[in-house]
Amino acid sequence: MTTTKGDPMTDATTVANPAPSLQADRRADRRADPTTGGLALRGLRKTLGGRDVVAGIDLDVAKGELVSLLGPSGCGKTTTLRMVAGFLPVDDGSVTMGGADVTALGPERRPSAMVFQNYALWPHMTVTQNVAFPLRTRRVPKQRTAERVREALDLVGLSHHATSKPTAISGGEQQRVALARAIVQEPDVLLLDEPLSNLDAKLRVSVRDEIRRIQQRLGITTVIVTHDQDEALSVSDRIAVMHDGRIEQVAAPADLYARPSTRFVASFIGATSTVRGAFTAGVHTPVRADDEVLVRPESVTLVPDADAPVRATVTRVLMRGHFAEVVLAAGDAELRAFVTGAPPAVGSTTGVRLGSVLVYRDGVLVEGDR
Repeated sequence: MTTTKGDPMTDATTVANPAPSLQADRRADRRADPTTGGLALRGLRKTLGGRDVVAGIDLDVAKGELVSLLGPSGCGKTTTLRMVAGFLPVDDGSVTMGGADVTALGPERRPSAMVFQNYALWPHMTVTQNVAFPLRTRRVPKQRTAERVREALDLVGLSHHATSKPTAISGGEQQRVALARAIVQEPDVLLLDEPLSNLDAKLRVSVRDEIRRIQQRLGITTVIVTHDQDEALSVSDRIAVMHDGRIEQVAAPADLYARPSTRFVASFIGATSTVRGAFTAGVHTPVRADDEVLVRPESVTLVPDADAPVRATVTRVLMRGHFAEVVLAAGDAELRAFVTGAPPAVGSTTGVRLGSVLVYRDGVLVEGDR
């Protein structure tokens, strides 16, 4: 889509003191003030319809870091992003950018820029005109505007579409136009709301990688909202998992996957199976009757029956390309295992051995290894 309700340029926030070279200016900013560009949320709260949609969250994003807000629909991630951008008023708490409290400022006065889910491009303008629009509204001199637009289009690889209309280019290219329009403003903080949701699976991967490349090249502090765990795991320095208006855990992707601190995070990030009984033998921490023991597919190994304490029946085999996902029934437990070679036949029996497991007591991680 290339049209949206309202004025899309009203939604593209501004940054003070524009300069002619994106990368040169950001390097100069880092030398002048090493704290410029960081983001801090303190006690951020938003109540809608009598319910805390965002329930007093705290979050720090370091300068140059990319953090994803990840969670299911209705968890508060987009509401949080819109409060950070200034499009929704904050009921309680504060938003700080580069050490300055911007909570009371409108979006046009914050050192941030936002890329919207539907891109918010003007269909009657060319690519160049769309990218230049936020600079024109601030009366940046024509020559400087032209230089910065040219550099932004070069950066996103769209110089050859400078005179095209949005309707004449692909969805992935429209997304890059929206990104160029944001970075041409030289924001301290870049905000992206579900930036890949309108793209097909193959295009999502290439655009995702392009966003990360540009973010790292410019060193822009970035927050991405997504419900796609693969997207978050692939591009993020850290991930903040949200649930019911709260942040459940903030961690680097590898740490988040290996040691999810709550039962919700474990179930939301990657696949898990719940096991009991013979499966729990050998867990370091004593397992209580009401504890939950979770295992991921990569920790389930299929072995000959004689070599394993537990036997399981193969109920399904799901081809995933270069590997197969094998679904197994073992008593009242359903397990999943990843197999890279020839998978066992449906209906056959096999031995099962577990590697690491996750033990949760009252929804909180107790044990991460066995």
